[in-house]
This record gives sequence, C-alpha cells and structure tokens, in this order.
Amino acid sequence: MKFSIIIPTLNEEETIQPSLSALQPLRNECEIIIVDGDSNDNTRTLASILADEVIISAKGRARQMNNGARHAKGDVLIFLHADTGLPANALPLIQQNISDTRQWGRFDIQLSGDPFMLKVIAQMMNWRSRLTGVATGDQVIFVTRSAFEKAGRYPEINLMEDIALCKALKKISRPICLRDKVISSGRRWEQNGIYKTVLLMWSIRLRYYFGADPQTLAFLYTNSVLTQFKFRDLWERINPPKGD
Repeated sequence: MKFSIIIPTLNEEETIQPSLSALQPLRNECEIIIVDGDSNDNTRTLASILADEVIISAKGRARQMNNGARHAKGDVLIFLHADTGLPANALPLIQQNISDTRQWGRFDIQLSGDPFMLKVIAQMMNWRSRLTGVATGDQVIFVTRSAFEKAGRYPEINLMEDIALCKALKKISRPICLRDKVISSGRRWEQNGIYKTVLLMWSIRLRYYFGADPQTLAFLYTNSVLTQFKFRDLWERINPPKGD
C-alpha cells in the first residue's frame, strides 16, 4: 500500500519546516506533496527541501487538496494541515484498519496549548465525530484514492469542504475513527477567544446544516474578529466619549 500526504499551505513559513521535519521518517513509506496557494513568504522555498513535490495552486484549501490528489501516486491519500502533527505510527495504523469495506477515516485530535478548555473542545470534537460519522480537516482525513474519486473529491467551496466530503464518503462506507491522536495547533482558539470561537463554529455549522451559502459562511468566519472591532468603532463614532 502506497501513501501520499497532501498538505495545503498559504504563508506558513513559521510552521512548515518543523511540520515537514517531523514527517521525514515516513518518507520511505510515502510521498509528501505541498500544494501552495501562491504564498508571498518563504513557504515554498523552505518546503522544497523537505517535500517530494511542491505545487503552486490557486488559493482555496479544497482546490489545493484536489490539485495535490491529482499529482499523488499513492493508493491512500492523507490530507494534513500544516499546523497538525501525525502520531509516529500513523501509517501502520491506517494500513491495519483500511479495507474494501472501510475506505476512509480520521484520527482523534488533541489541541496544543495550556488552557484546560482546549482539552474539553478536543474531546467534544472526537465524540461528535464518532456520533455523526463526520470529521473535520483538523482530524486528518485519510481515504483510498478510489473512494475519494467516487465521492467526487472535495467540493471546491470556500468553507465546510471537509464536512461535505465526509457526507459523500459516508455513502461509500462508515469511517474509521482511530483513537490515536493527531496534535493540532490551538492558536486559532486562543487568539480569537476560546468561547467566542466555539460559538462561531457552532453557528457556522448550524447555518450550513440549514443550507447557508458556504461563501457567506467563509466571509463570516474570516471577518468574525474584525466585525467586533468595526462595530466598536461605529459605536464610538455615534457615542463619542464626553470630554471634561
């Protein structure tokens, strides 16, 4: 069984070297493909030393991952985020569990960072995934090439592409939910506020469930922090502080 690890990147010069260095022991068993969304930093230069192939792609995580899959030679495709680390035994685990009747899956997740709530959030993500059979990209989705093609690849939408792919894959087979943990960065949660990020993600998932346009959801996700400050600025203009 041959593996291809596909990593979409965009301005990841701070994380790409340590991420790829951790994958070097696996290179005898798999190829590593970087699909860069035309970064304006040194991501591609740094990645070229440690990856088998670096592809330049139009921006968009789904589009980038599909482009990587087109170039991949592996029987099993592993879609890995640049800020996420695989367990050391990831490839043997996948090989032992994947089969004709179980053609895709994901890992449990652990979020890096000190706040206790990050551990709670990770556990809730793992429970929710087992209950629904739907994974997020942070949990590292792996899939046979044949199932990926049969599912129609990632829909090239601006957000929720991982949810949409999982729903298509569930029609082919049940997911493999590995309890071994990938470690993903908790920086997004800490920078934007843990509770606010949880509420935002729940809101986006609920809107997607009821048919909201992924492009609208992507705008909401990207601008959620900015919106708070824009509202604050507007409020101060309407109600300027009173002088002495």
